[in-house]
Amino acid sequence: MGLPTLEFSDSFVDSPDFRERLKCHEIELDRTNTFIKELIKDGHQLICALKNLSAAVQKFSQSLQEFQFECIGDAETDDEVNIGKYGFLMKYLASVLDCLQIQNADDVLITPLERFRKEQIGAAKEGKKKFDKEAEKYYSSLEKHLNLSSRKKESALQETDAQIDKERQLFHDASLEYVFKIQEVQEKKKFEFVEPLLAFLQGLFTFYHEGYELAHEFEPYKQQLQFNLQNTRNNFLSTKQEVEKLMNRVRSADQDQKPPGQWTMESYLYVQEKREWPLGCAWTRHYCTYEKGSNTFSMCNTEAKPTAKQTFRLKSCIRRKTDSIDKRFCFDIEVVERHGIITLQALSESNRRLWLEAMDGKEPIYNLPAILSKKEETCLNEAGFNFVRKCIQLVEVRGLNTMGLYRVGGINSKVQKLMTTVFSPKAASDMDLDPDTWDNKTITSGLKNYLRLVFCVDGVLIYLVCFLSESDDQNYRVCAVHTLVHKLPDKNKEMLEILIEHLLNVSTHSESNMMTVSNLGVIFGPTLMRSQEETVAAMMNIKFQNIVVEILIENFEKIFHQAPDPNVPLPQPQSRPGSRRSRAICLSSGPRKPKSLYTPSMCLADAESESHTTSHPHISHSLLRVHPLGFRFMLETSKF
Repeated sequence: MGLPTLEFSDSFVDSPDFRERLKCHEIELDRTNTFIKELIKDGHQLICALKNLSAAVQKFSQSLQEFQFECIGDAETDDEVNIGKYGFLMKYLASVLDCLQIQNADDVLITPLERFRKEQIGAAKEGKKKFDKEAEKYYSSLEKHLNLSSRKKESALQETDAQIDKERQLFHDASLEYVFKIQEVQEKKKFEFVEPLLAFLQGLFTFYHEGYELAHEFEPYKQQLQFNLQNTRNNFLSTKQEVEKLMNRVRSADQDQKPPGQWTMESYLYVQEKREWPLGCAWTRHYCTYEKGSNTFSMCNTEAKPTAKQTFRLKSCIRRKTDSIDKRFCFDIEVVERHGIITLQALSESNRRLWLEAMDGKEPIYNLPAILSKKEETCLNEAGFNFVRKCIQLVEVRGLNTMGLYRVGGINSKVQKLMTTVFSPKAASDMDLDPDTWDNKTITSGLKNYLRLVFCVDGVLIYLVCFLSESDDQNYRVCAVHTLVHKLPDKNKEMLEILIEHLLNVSTHSESNMMTVSNLGVIFGPTLMRSQEETVAAMMNIKFQNIVVEILIENFEKIFHQAPDPNVPLPQPQSRPGSRRSRAICLSSGPRKPKSLYTPSMCLADAESESHTTSHPHISHSLLRVHPLGFRFMLETSKF
């Protein structure tokens, strides 16, 4: 079971469940930090203690074997599985190494690991301190604010309201930044942690007396692992862009509305608890949830140890009159299990309004603004097919050898002019594209822009993402994709066939344009498939969407030109029963071209270097980093 996902919207609610999930990530970061310290210590022993080299390598290997990468979500890609199996190789080397001389091991191994531990994990710890400080400050101010009498002057109340809003915003910003930093560190450790180890291992082979023989045996696994690292980094860049966009949308959204979640309504409420005379009553903070379908209301006292959850069936809900109680934002509920009423205090007037709306109280119902605006829908018509074919024709005639094809975008103004020219009401459906007017970058960006505008709800190919991590059978993956593609409507299938055939043609020129099947998957995965729910958990499935595109490209002839096997059962998505770390498997079933490997020096690219976005012809000598384009194109079973 992997680490639970952290949703940005949950940070505003700040529920006990969110705190528990946050605690899991904090424990994992502490464990990683401790492990890196131990690994660095063992690495120093390996470098300095030449007489005890064999024992040091065995200890180094043991540390690697005992540590398991925990990835966000239940599913893992084949790349993540192979990266997690790195430790067994060091155990093999420990049995044959007798003597060793290492010249630059500190720069290759110790320095990058120490830098990752101090800069990344250290930044996460600083984020936790800021989060804890702002949380304590906010809740302390909130309790003082809620204890203000409603009989105070309106100007004084408005001033305190403005102050608490400012404190809430600071707390929300600290929470969002902390969740984002944790997500970033958990993802970056997959490659920034393993890359130094891979570089250090190459150094071992360079100086070892029997290095040639050992390096020859190590070559296949090194190629596979390097390919896994390349894909993992590319997936990280693609996922990071989407998660940052989601975080900014959540940050700019109206915080008074109810975010999507399991419950009809949930938030903290203060519950009035009556005590014997002359003690009066006390207000205690509870985390409350309400499910409208079953009329179930539950509240959990977070201040009590251990926390106890109480569940009731709601009978009625009514707003409390302002002059009937010396508190603001109050409302009363009646439940089946108790006699009398339960008086609750909301966090604000808008929060009370949401509770009354959810419980069908007497508070007026307001229309809640949507978090996301509906995108313009464009039909898949003759003009669209003609535009796609003309774009592909121009690209294949003059641009297949262009480095970074589809990765480097065109100028926005030119792309908009192209789209306006082709799809204006007065334009002919069979309009030709002048090759002298439109350059390659404008054409490729316009094609992706059109696919992004053809917006529909989740389609049958989205269904593939749910089962890709469940099946280790490569043939079944291909057969399942084959069957589901043939269930698409005719127009959808025709458009998909045109596009995939073109991408296959592009990949055959990868030696010059650097657009391998894997890189095309990174770019067109989020374009062709998109989850309807915009959450962090959905963003983590981008890597599986890339795999589906790879399968479509590598098996084009079979999928589109042969009838599917009617006996192949369609996949049934379910929770992953167990870990797949027991064996290494290929990312997809097609043959792989040899990948350019690290040079013997195995220098690691600095985090700020240009290698992250370079377009140099010799980019293959280091890990290829692709900045994916976040265009969206969804295939549906009923319409385009």
